[in-house]
Amino acid sequence: MNREINRTTNFVADAADFILEQAHKTIGERNEFRIALSGGNTPAPVYARLATIAHDLPWELVHITFGDERCVPPDDQQSNFRMARETLLAPAAVPEKSIMRMRGEIDPQIAAQEYQDHLDLMATQRGEPIYRHDLILLGLGDDGHTASLFPGTAALEEITRRVAANFVPKLNAWRLTFTFSLINHARHILFLVGVSKSPELIERVLEGDQQLPVARVNPTAGELTWMIEE
Repeated sequence: MNREINRTTNFVADAADFILEQAHKTIGERNEFRIALSGGNTPAPVYARLATIAHDLPWELVHITFGDERCVPPDDQQSNFRMARETLLAPAAVPEKSIMRMRGEIDPQIAAQEYQDHLDLMATQRGEPIYRHDLILLGLGDDGHTASLFPGTAALEEITRRVAANFVPKLNAWRLTFTFSLINHARHILFLVGVSKSPELIERVLEGDQQLPVARVNPTAGELTWMIEE
């Protein structure tokens, strides 16, 4: 694994530029770009910026998935899909066939299985053993979680499933999430870390503190980039 750490005072522009550069490069090489979006507050301005600069990106060659989702309807304020739709998908006029959302409004176990089945089908159609993302965007929670892989939850130990329904006791809620087996299969992972994150937490993660779920993100044959706002 190659790891790069970028500390920047121009976070939103640098992150959007990075994503766009990866998209053009990958489309040039393989005629498609597979990206998994992250939820939360940090990526929202990045998505908005991307929508304004990616006017020449052939969105019909982009496959957009979601690394996790709250178990709410797609128009709910908490929905990761809604945030992405309002900041990126609608402003950039991304075609519907390029977007694969997690169905947070149905039974979590069924939704997770459905999403995994979709990814497995796309992989099978391409003769691949597992769906491999070109870029997965991830965030860093104050408790060291990433996607919806929270400390002390069952999905952390999941080794067979690639998408899981994960109950988070401290939130008293279900979440849908990629598991480490799918995340670590990516060609490239980009962590987006806003200025509000504790420097101590960031250092613990970068030093590999295994008590933090995020430290277990380790692409087996890919690259890992940290974009840290200063």
